[in-house]
Amino acid sequence: MIAVMHANGLGVIQDVVLNHASDAGALNGEGGQDPEPVYSMANESGYKNFRYVSYTTPATDETAQNYLARSGRWSKNYQNFHPNQWTNSTSGNWAMGGWGPDFSYEDGNSYGLSTNATYNPPQYLNYNVTEARKWMIWLKKQTGVDGFRWDAVKHFPHWVVQDLSWNVKYKAGWANGGANMFNVGEYVGSAGEMDQYINDVKFSNGGSEDLAGTFDFSLRGGLYGIISSGGNYNLGDIPGMQQGNRYRTVPFVNNHDTFRPATFDANGDYVTWNTGDELAAHINPDDGRIQVAYAIAMAVDGSPQIFFEDLFDMSTTTRDNHLPTSLTDLPVRDYLANLMWCHQKLSFKAGAYKVRWQAQDALVIERSAKAIIAVNDNWTIGQTVTVQTDFGNNVQLHDYSGANSNDVWTDNTGKVTLWIPPCDGSNVRRGYCVFGPAGISGGFAPAAIPTTQEWEMADDLGDSNPKSLKQGGAIPDFGAWFNPRTVGRIYAEAGKNIHLDLYPTKTAKATKLTLAIYKEDGTTLLAKTTGAGNLIIDHVPNENNYYVIKAWNEQFNSKGQNVYVKATYTAPQILTDLKAPTKRMTATREEGVEEKETGLNVSSHPNPANSETRFVLSLPEDMPVKLEILDMQGRSVSVVTDGNYSKGKHTFQFNAKPLPSGIFIYQLVTPQKTLTGKLIKK
Repeated sequence: MIAVMHANGLGVIQDVVLNHASDAGALNGEGGQDPEPVYSMANESGYKNFRYVSYTTPATDETAQNYLARSGRWSKNYQNFHPNQWTNSTSGNWAMGGWGPDFSYEDGNSYGLSTNATYNPPQYLNYNVTEARKWMIWLKKQTGVDGFRWDAVKHFPHWVVQDLSWNVKYKAGWANGGANMFNVGEYVGSAGEMDQYINDVKFSNGGSEDLAGTFDFSLRGGLYGIISSGGNYNLGDIPGMQQGNRYRTVPFVNNHDTFRPATFDANGDYVTWNTGDELAAHINPDDGRIQVAYAIAMAVDGSPQIFFEDLFDMSTTTRDNHLPTSLTDLPVRDYLANLMWCHQKLSFKAGAYKVRWQAQDALVIERSAKAIIAVNDNWTIGQTVTVQTDFGNNVQLHDYSGANSNDVWTDNTGKVTLWIPPCDGSNVRRGYCVFGPAGISGGFAPAAIPTTQEWEMADDLGDSNPKSLKQGGAIPDFGAWFNPRTVGRIYAEAGKNIHLDLYPTKTAKATKLTLAIYKEDGTTLLAKTTGAGNLIIDHVPNENNYYVIKAWNEQFNSKGQNVYVKATYTAPQILTDLKAPTKRMTATREEGVEEKETGLNVSSHPNPANSETRFVLSLPEDMPVKLEILDMQGRSVSVVTDGNYSKGKHTFQFNAKPLPSGIFIYQLVTPQKTLTGKLIKK
């Protein structure tokens, strides 16, 4: 996915969650509970044994015995979470739980052993932040991702973000993100609080660089005010709403935490909203003034975010059954496509931000000598304003929004008179226009970005289960060609070079390794090289396809070792693999489980849930069903429904408020099959 996005000139931002962990235990929770009575059992029902699969310890079954022996990297014990013997608290932003137990970074002593795990390696001073740092560098190298979005940064120390951000920028070797790496934290607060957080990160650990920005929730409050005030909001107040430190800020209108629809009508339109789970009130994409909000978000300082459900009009009969590549199923809202074109082609960010007009119903922002973005939130009356510009004298300006059909010229002092349409839909644009130098045209052809990934071949990474990708693991003792390790699989474009590097950890002359690349079948050899020390392969494929990388000991008497394998390649712009989805897929809006053979399925949304969640059952025929909530010991907590239902879809609201925070199982029992899924209560 990352490689295909890179091929289309898109950078990829990874979402990282550092302050909580959920789903300890095997699929049914077995082994996840540490029975230590004081700290572990103080919250989350003791589910604080986190053990992960690895190449040497795959998940061969879902028993506690198997789970507690899993030796994957960065295992976690109850002492790594709140409360523990050093930070005996679950209150305050840095210690409160949510979606699982809350990780403890603020005391270097938050480490120790599990009381019942079989795999129980020793921990050490500052274990938590040190392991997080190593994991982040590994993630950056493994995925080739370009930047990071840090989740819920208010809920763990700012010096952790400073430490990890600095290391992935400057201490990740070839994968360094560098000074310009996109890096933003989700901090919900006032402008002053967000500015303080940015400075807290900046000056932590002796630092002095603006390493991380924030999503501008303060500005977003003003944008919501435009929508909710029905034309009575003072647009002149908007510039003062933005946070002060805007070097890395992200203006936004909606995001996944503010946009939580609950039910829809037959046409896919929004009917009810799960407002209890929204961090800030949603803005309906069909609201007549949302174009004003987005024009402002694109005009101010920062890197604007556009939300999926705003960009694509989901108000169609294909909401839950659409083809992801179809613009018929996912039509793009024209005004957002227009604003994105203007933002890029007129180079908004290259011009200094200047407010040229502030009034009740009109706001004009110039990106110096690049563009003028003007907005009006009056429903029926257009606004005419004359503003000073940096374009110079007698310059022809064109309205690239299409709201004005005629060009305008600056006068001999650089001033220009503009007309801004109302919001009622009488104009092609609702409440905004964008002027820039006449004569700019064309679309986009961003250069393809090569992708580089590095696999660390170690026994505590990867997975050897036959049902998994069967990748990873250290090069084993002896072995030779009949016992290779699969490094990974890449999706590469025909005619573009694939460059592979292997770096051994043992450099003895007698230690010879082989690096090889195969067709997708993993058996048709395309190229290989053998030798001691670093190995290199350059191969130009003749078709767009997946290619498999393998490595092994060349000599039967050679000892095993960890190796690093790096691949640099360019993917095709379009995924054409026959195994890719070619039919309409059910949208993954809800957490759910499905029995494909029968068409029987059950899903829950939202999940995690705070107050209410919605269960949707799809029945292939008339049948009796029982849907109930179980705790992790399999005891019934609540029955959602128990009765006979007809073929088709059925929806049930469930009040999750009485449940304590933690992990539960929802179980659907039918004559055909019993299905289970996880329900997380915040």
